[in-house]
Amino acid sequence: MNILLLGSGGREHALAWKMKQSEKLSQLFIAPGNPGTAALGTNLNINPNDFSAVKNAVLQNNISMVVVGPEEPLVRGIYDFFAADSELKNIPVVGPSKVGAQLEGSKDFAKQFMAKFSIPTARYKSFTSKNIDEAFAFLESLKPPYVLKADGLAAGKGVLILDDLNEAKTQLQEMLNGMFGESSSTVVVEEFLSGVELSVFVLTDGKSYKILPEAKDYKRIGEGDTGLNTGGMGSVSPVPFATAEFMEKVRTRIVEPTVKGLQSEKITYKGFIFFGLINVGGEPMVIEYNVRMGDPETESVMLRLDADLVDLFDGVAKGNLAERRCGIAPQAAASVVCVSGGYPGDYQKGIAINGLENVKNSLTFHAGTRMNNGVLETAGGRVVVVSSTADTLQNALIKSYAEVENFSYEGKYFRRDIGKDVM
Repeated sequence: MNILLLGSGGREHALAWKMKQSEKLSQLFIAPGNPGTAALGTNLNINPNDFSAVKNAVLQNNISMVVVGPEEPLVRGIYDFFAADSELKNIPVVGPSKVGAQLEGSKDFAKQFMAKFSIPTARYKSFTSKNIDEAFAFLESLKPPYVLKADGLAAGKGVLILDDLNEAKTQLQEMLNGMFGESSSTVVVEEFLSGVELSVFVLTDGKSYKILPEAKDYKRIGEGDTGLNTGGMGSVSPVPFATAEFMEKVRTRIVEPTVKGLQSEKITYKGFIFFGLINVGGEPMVIEYNVRMGDPETESVMLRLDADLVDLFDGVAKGNLAERRCGIAPQAAASVVCVSGGYPGDYQKGIAINGLENVKNSLTFHAGTRMNNGVLETAGGRVVVVSSTADTLQNALIKSYAEVENFSYEGKYFRRDIGKDVM
């Protein structure tokens, strides 16, 4: 079949790499893609949020399935757009409906859903500028640090964790006054959970589900988890504390009630569910849902997924995912993200990348690159992800860190402590 994959980052490059291995794939198109995906299929210069352009590409290229990488087209309703169009309605979209995408698109919606189906999560309340006095009172009832979350999508930057009560009140006011635009017109205030985080990924056809390899990502720019939040500086899989016993708790207390909850609410959901979890004294709790694969976790997860990804997508589309084979390979995977100097603050683009072809023993996934007159250049904050597999996590990290040294660009930065906290 001909498949159109929407997106342009390291996640999409890793998905394309895995999909390319399938005998069920005829042609792969990526919109807009990047220089890395260009080696695996045909890049189309299309904005994934321009649904009319996506439709034209689907019809022109005889596309029989669309896989959505990033969250924004899902939250904007691309699934519903296809379902309502007479020319597109028989072409399956791997991704939830607009209502299902609210699990990520609205923190308040997600929290209400968790409360309704008794899914373990932090105590919370949601506030607008109309009830700010109640918000201050709720903050005063909590112990520091204080967690403030913009209700809507904020490009991964809408969460503040603050130690000082007065600063939390000030920042809450600024969020409600438009710090993150419309995204923070409602703010979720919740208690802080102390523990170690991990990411669990599920693919569902709306009835059954497959649990994919778990991973742990590293959000802070600085070593020792210090500094500003980023889109992610690296990831490892497996996560040593995610034992069979722990993962069974995740399945029975979190995954199963989520999928059944979506069914009982009659919410159409055919795609990935990302569970951002935290291990609190051996008990898993949900920090957040995402409605797509994480990045840079995908770059590690796909290396351990022992399955035909296109076959799994076909099972999602046809509603018989339960019949499809999905295994997890025993090897470990480790991904190190190389970023632009200055990221996540201001950074330059258009800096030449030299020697990427020298990486021989690991995979390189393009996160923010472009071609300019035959020269590979930086085009984003996160630039290249180096991913490796080995018999142990330690050896996978050794491989990735060795290969990271084999290419260069001015201002290149990466964390040297990925995975150290869990080994």
